[in-house]
Amino acid sequence: MDSPPHPPRPPRTGVAFALVAAALFGASTPFAKLLLGEGVGPILLAGLLYLGSGCGLSLWWLARSQRGTSEASLKRADLPWLAGAIAFGGVAGPVLLMLGLAATSASTASLLLNLEGVFTALLAWFVFKENFDRRIALGMLAIVAGGVVLSWAGRPEAGVPWGSLAVAGACLCWAIDNNLTRQVSAADPIQIAATKGAVAGAVNITIAFATGATMPEVPAILGAAGVGFVGYGVSLACFVLALRHLGTARTGAYFSTAPFVGAVVSLLVFREGVSWPLAVAGALMGLGVYLHLTERHDHEHEHEEMTHDHAHVHDEHHQHAHGPDDPPGQPHTHPHRHAPMRHSHPHYPDSHHRHEH
Repeated sequence: MDSPPHPPRPPRTGVAFALVAAALFGASTPFAKLLLGEGVGPILLAGLLYLGSGCGLSLWWLARSQRGTSEASLKRADLPWLAGAIAFGGVAGPVLLMLGLAATSASTASLLLNLEGVFTALLAWFVFKENFDRRIALGMLAIVAGGVVLSWAGRPEAGVPWGSLAVAGACLCWAIDNNLTRQVSAADPIQIAATKGAVAGAVNITIAFATGATMPEVPAILGAAGVGFVGYGVSLACFVLALRHLGTARTGAYFSTAPFVGAVVSLLVFREGVSWPLAVAGALMGLGVYLHLTERHDHEHEHEEMTHDHAHVHDEHHQHAHGPDDPPGQPHTHPHRHAPMRHSHPHYPDSHHRHEH
């Protein structure tokens, strides 16, 4: 089947969502550091950030539901994937990050967060079998090299750098979360992010109070809720949309720009000096992101027959008939069937291109 021309780069919508997600999350890191300075414990702060995210997005979801939406709701089959994502990304990950922030500088922690993209890609490639090539692998190597320089160069330590290890552990948890969330990314991103925020927030706050935490002042609570809503909630919803368009590893690569935003903000907020390891690490990580941004993947591929439900428009991958009960207008959502098709065009491992290579 012949196909109309496709753009030579990733879908602009997916790239935009990934970069917005990165910017919002990156900027939240130094502000979370400020809240730690106000006496809010790391586990309690993680809970407040996620609870702010869950409550804010739940209100958004309810208000939008009254007007109608083209997004597909979560299904029963999605719940095991979502539960695993919440456990790793919503409970373990933020706690480790807050512990790491308490033991290291905000700019260092912000740039170390690039490791999330590396771990995300490794899991996507070798566990979930997402395709990659030499250019993508070299980009990830550059990001890893930047993380090594940032963690060790010029700053020998007598003991184990627990702060850096905690941030790296958070990155691994979020990498697992990203790959599990990819499995449900066709569903409503606001519903996914609201559920993750509400559950993770409640669990973390319960753990915090069980281990002796006390309720902070109202301004700190409101500050955490605001940072959580924007930096965790809205960011996560955008990230889910990017997963839908770009796949896990590519979305993780674009999201690797988050630490650069965090580093710039932290330099302004905390007036931390720009050291040579910071500059070298930034250059290496920037090179890695550039290699991902300029990737092109184009070959003949086959689409197997598939039936699923997600928001879509009638592009070349969605040429199906409608019944009388299907919704009008576009985009819309309803269960639909994809007929087998073979063609060639530049593409990325989005929801419709998960084929073997």
